[in-house]
Amino acid sequence: MNVTDQSLSTPVAFHREQRAVGFAMVLAGVISAIALGMAALTAYSEASAPFDERIEHVLRLEFIVVAWLAATIANVARLRLFSTRDIGGGRDGETRKVREARAVLQNTLEQVVLAVLAHLGVAASFNPSAPFIVALVALFFVGCLLFWVGYSRGAKGRAFGFALTFYPSVIALFGSAFVTVSR
Repeated sequence: MNVTDQSLSTPVAFHREQRAVGFAMVLAGVISAIALGMAALTAYSEASAPFDERIEHVLRLEFIVVAWLAATIANVARLRLFSTRDIGGGRDGETRKVREARAVLQNTLEQVVLAVLAHLGVAASFNPSAPFIVALVALFFVGCLLFWVGYSRGAKGRAFGFALTFYPSVIALFGSAFVTVSR
């Protein structure tokens, strides 16, 4: 059990952590909505683009999203390479650093899959889509950075970064579905 788990053993500490997580999640939701709202205002002043150009644009920016996945994979490999306990792939039990790095990697993989599909949905559903894609990728980038940096500080340390990557993708998916169904 790590220090964060021990500090949450009382109901008061647990509820304090829940409130901090809830606040971070709401704040990330508000920031996501504002950023995507600003993108919508910008989008309506732009010219329409053909479907193939919209898809090409989103694919060009997805390297930023996928780069986070590569970075988290490389981080696990780096930590294992320099640890006598971890170099064997966890046969002797992983260190806390590698367990945390693998948790960040797993979350990043899940978020990347969701984000890429959501971004493609936006490109297919919205014309123009470029301002939305730029905002979504920027939110993803910042969210991943904050999640990774805050992970070791427990749930309240990673909640804002998690939500800043997750909420925009969910908003994009629902927005794309709404536009598609409305047609």
